[in-house]
Amino acid sequence: MSDPRNQDSWRNLGEFIRSQRELARLSMRQLAEIANISNPYLSQVERGLYKPSADVLKSIAGALQISAETMYAQAGLLDKDAAGDSAHGVEQALRLDPRLSNDQKETLIRIYRGFLESR
Repeated sequence: MSDPRNQDSWRNLGEFIRSQRELARLSMRQLAEIANISNPYLSQVERGLYKPSADVLKSIAGALQISAETMYAQAGLLDKDAAGDSAHGVEQALRLDPRLSNDQKETLIRIYRGFLESR
């Protein structure tokens, strides 16, 4: 029988991927195409049914414009503290803040980008 803790970690990873996809305003089909994986496979990953390889995680991270290290940390493949050192940038911090809703994250990122463009 499989370990329920592993099932929870893959479900949590799937929820993280789904929230990042929604924040990026991508459909599942769009993300699958950009990440070069099948739509049904991505759906199963988001639902926590499959454990994706490091290569698939890297592809999804690239498509979502987040660091592979952040994705690996979410998957439990890296220590979250170690990933935090390489996961730099204000946008990255906003995307990962669990206290903010997706709408709040999106608004703050837009404001931040607006400040940068006005420099």
